[in-house]
Amino acid sequence: MPSSSLLDKAAKSKYMDLKTFGITQAMYIWVDGSGQSLRCKTRSLDKEIKEISDLPMWNFDGSSTGQAEGSNSDCFLKPCAMFNDPFRGAPNKLVLCEVLSYKMEAVETNHRQTCAGVMNQVKEDHPWFGMEQEYTLLDVDGHPFGWPKQGFPGPQGPYYCAVGTGNVYGREVVEAHYRACIYAGITISGTNAEVMPAQWEFQVGPCEGIKMGDHLWMARFLLHRVCEDFGVVASFDPKPMNGDWNGAGCHCNYSTEKMRLPGGFDEINNAVEKLSKRHNYHIQAYDPQGGKDNMRRLTGLHETSSIFDFSSGVANRQASIRIPRHVGEEKCGYLEDRRPSSNCDPYTVTEVIARTTILNEEGDVVLKLNC
Repeated sequence: MPSSSLLDKAAKSKYMDLKTFGITQAMYIWVDGSGQSLRCKTRSLDKEIKEISDLPMWNFDGSSTGQAEGSNSDCFLKPCAMFNDPFRGAPNKLVLCEVLSYKMEAVETNHRQTCAGVMNQVKEDHPWFGMEQEYTLLDVDGHPFGWPKQGFPGPQGPYYCAVGTGNVYGREVVEAHYRACIYAGITISGTNAEVMPAQWEFQVGPCEGIKMGDHLWMARFLLHRVCEDFGVVASFDPKPMNGDWNGAGCHCNYSTEKMRLPGGFDEINNAVEKLSKRHNYHIQAYDPQGGKDNMRRLTGLHETSSIFDFSSGVANRQASIRIPRHVGEEKCGYLEDRRPSSNCDPYTVTEVIARTTILNEEGDVVLKLNC
């Protein structure tokens, strides 16, 4: 695999400093047919873009992204959220888009549309979400970045929130990504090294409603772009390394306005009770493979619960739902759903949480995990 880090970045910067004479470059970004990967392309606009309504719809070859047949391949990009471009600088923009079919209907992996509908229904409850995105840095050969090529680093223990050579792998990528997110306007709230070496986490939120999915997808895009510059790969695989190594999740912190107010602990407990009755339904929604990806991660080991059982508890990181200790003491706040996988679709995760806890939808499903 070729490494972009071998290219001369100084040569590129000479061209990036050239004047553009009033032309705005708008990079359109969308989720492809895998439901996990992102695609992008850029167009020139002869005006400064101030509102999402200033951006025209566009199209692309959906047969090359797994979203259309070759005989009828045009899909459409509907701009939905706009961010500052940290790579090209002002006034250029990054544009997150929904994908529509030739019938102008949402394609199968466009989960934003139904999520936006649900969030509109529950807007009076002011649902807040904060998602903890874990990921693993890989070298271009697919081996975790910084690991010995013919072996393994020392056992887990010294790497979580670590500092120092030998304990930290790839901080340069993390710092660059953090600043890129801030410049873009993403609600990034923090970052830390995780338990497995070369594994990291960044947190996005709190975001209300549909903004959670918009901001997390764009933060993922920025991570991939930053990794291009450093010649490494960001993996969202929920279990990138077999054996005694932690997997990667995307824990979802969640609250409604009533939960956040004094005395909101009863509302939190009510939400946990509702979630307990739809465990399989949520597991099915929490990774792109209907639970099959998460089955490798949710084993009951390495700070996870079992994929087959629902559990909850205060400060319990081996539970499906964790109630932070300070929430238990203050009797208000939020809950943490620890089940979503690192490669989950945040639109789907936040939608089903709102459906179950606010819209009071009921009924569970039978998981088909072929285990």
